[in-house]
Amino acid sequence: MTITHLQNAIAADLGERSPVGVPLGEPVAQVACVDVERPDQVETGIWECTPGRWRRQIMEQEFCHFIAGSGTFTPDHGEPIAFKAGDAFLMPANSTGIWDIQETARKTYVLIKR
Repeated sequence: MTITHLQNAIAADLGERSPVGVPLGEPVAQVACVDVERPDQVETGIWECTPGRWRRQIMEQEFCHFIAGSGTFTPDHGEPIAFKAGDAFLMPANSTGIWDIQETARKTYVLIKR
């Protein structure tokens, strides 16, 4: 068994940022991430995003805990859900909608692969 220790999730260097996949207007949000993959099981890591709007493209079930920032997630055919540092989500598989980051957000996450 290997234990992976992601140290200091609040201040960890996540490397270079790149634009989100499906931006919706300006500014184009920039993301950075460090992740650990377990083939056929789960993926976990730390993710950060600058302000902007885009469509969610992750199809796996996801648990995430925001450790910085704020914004909203509006599920397709649903009401906006505001979040801030300290909040957590459990997103069902195939959840689609719009992320709108108002203040640079950082989260730890677990993707559950089926």
